[in-house]
Amino acid sequence: MAKPSLTKPASRDSDTLALLGKKQVLKRRFGFWSVLGFAVCELITWETVLAIFTQGFSNGGPAGLVYGFIIAWSSTLSVYTVISELASLAPIAGGQYYWVYMLAPPRWKVFSSYIVGWLTSLAWIATVATETIFAGTILQGLIILDHEDSYVPKNWHGTLMAWLVVAVAIFVNAVTPGALPKVTVFIIVFHIAGFIAIVSVLWVFATPKNTAHFVFTTSLNEATFVGADASVHMAEEVENAARNIPRAIVISMCINGTVGFVMMITALYSLGDVDKVLNTPTGYPFLQIFYGATNSRAGATVMGAVVLSLTWACATGIITTASRMTWSFARDRGTPFSSTLSMVSHKKRIPVVALLTSTGFACLLTLIYVGSDAAFNDVISLTITGFYSSYFLPAAFLLYRRVKGNIAPHRGADEDVLEAQAPTIDEGSDRRAAMEDSTSDKKVTNSDSPDLGPLAGPLTEHQPRRKSSVANTQLVWGPFHLPGWIGIINNAYACVYMIFVIFWSVWPAQADTNYQNMNYSVVVTGGVIIFSIIWYFVKGRKEYDGPTVDEEVEAVMRKGSAVAER
Repeated sequence: MAKPSLTKPASRDSDTLALLGKKQVLKRRFGFWSVLGFAVCELITWETVLAIFTQGFSNGGPAGLVYGFIIAWSSTLSVYTVISELASLAPIAGGQYYWVYMLAPPRWKVFSSYIVGWLTSLAWIATVATETIFAGTILQGLIILDHEDSYVPKNWHGTLMAWLVVAVAIFVNAVTPGALPKVTVFIIVFHIAGFIAIVSVLWVFATPKNTAHFVFTTSLNEATFVGADASVHMAEEVENAARNIPRAIVISMCINGTVGFVMMITALYSLGDVDKVLNTPTGYPFLQIFYGATNSRAGATVMGAVVLSLTWACATGIITTASRMTWSFARDRGTPFSSTLSMVSHKKRIPVVALLTSTGFACLLTLIYVGSDAAFNDVISLTITGFYSSYFLPAAFLLYRRVKGNIAPHRGADEDVLEAQAPTIDEGSDRRAAMEDSTSDKKVTNSDSPDLGPLAGPLTEHQPRRKSSVANTQLVWGPFHLPGWIGIINNAYACVYMIFVIFWSVWPAQADTNYQNMNYSVVVTGGVIIFSIIWYFVKGRKEYDGPTVDEEVEAVMRKGSAVAER
């Protein structure tokens, strides 16, 4: 029987992170409720259902929206259940590229981890561009709604408003990071309250209402859950991450799926004049639906402001996630200028350089919208193909490992976790010598301790670490996973569904295509993969050797290895 742990949660989190080769550097600000709020905020499904209403309605009609949503929701829940299992097995900010390295065959560990690292990093930067443009153009749509006769909208206006969203998000992340967990708890309340308020208004005031036949059977010729792994990349800032992150992902999927489905049905019943709604000058059909229901520009503006506020909050959280992913990959020398990008603010305990870099590149991407919104849509299509490609590899390797029975059962006590999870360290001839024996009794710095050791000055220097990497991590299930054949079947279905999504996401949205409406997502995603492969052989293989091991935690890892050997 496992003995109860007397270790403080913060110290236990630091020890778990140490077993993965990393010293606790970022502050663990998030508990369960705040990380749940963060996860819910990043999905904002009912808001996104409204934002991309035109795309789904035009391609599949009402029935396509309804049944497509159900299929997407259930299938994506399967995918994110697998992601949750991985997050519980190894709760670390690097997420996908770290998991791939742990699970892949030795010959492919470094290469596949490197490619997935680039895919994930750039997909998050593209997502920052996407969500900030959403927020900026919704704000622009509200201006059009209120000043249709006097305001002449331009694409560059939308880009400037997107930059405003970025500026506010940077302020929240860099200046007031301690407020972020509190804000996310408020956001989950606002998310549900806003949903109830808008649905109530539409059900009461929208006339005429469409029939059930129109909603469920009419076909006039999509649902989105991408980004539910946002909380994964916050793992090093979450208390009891191995339990709380999987719970947050699964619960947020259930909450958002439910409210998203109800909102979509409500919008379809309240649609009114289809042509008028789809051709609204605001660019967003939901604003026209709000106006048609309330017959008041002021009322529609207030309802639209709710959607804008939540989209803005989502963009802020996505920027947080993108910065953590960029920082984590740089920490393992996966990016150019990694020593600079991996710096962490001593005072705020956040990666300021990575934050500014990821948002800077996202702002450059939004400039494409100035020239062509169609071209911008192709560039940000990386959010679909990039994410699902980065999910597929670790999920496929996990399926192989669980079928082979290579993953040990979960152990509850700290001693058992140490024995089961302890990685070994691969030391090549060019590696630096191990730490002095006198350091073996040093403990990993507690996340709440003001003593940061080598962290000094406004920004820390690149943390000293071995070039060696976690070579042969002994796999053990975390506290969250689906057991036996249930887990295998779910894992297999998730992999099949991801292949399905990746395949169809690169096809044109309509049969009659030309160079203007062609889907260039395969070019964009393929370009990222080709670039990362070329860069790997040019420079990456000289610098990237897989996830590195911080010198400060080698003693913990060696202790774990010794226990495992006994």
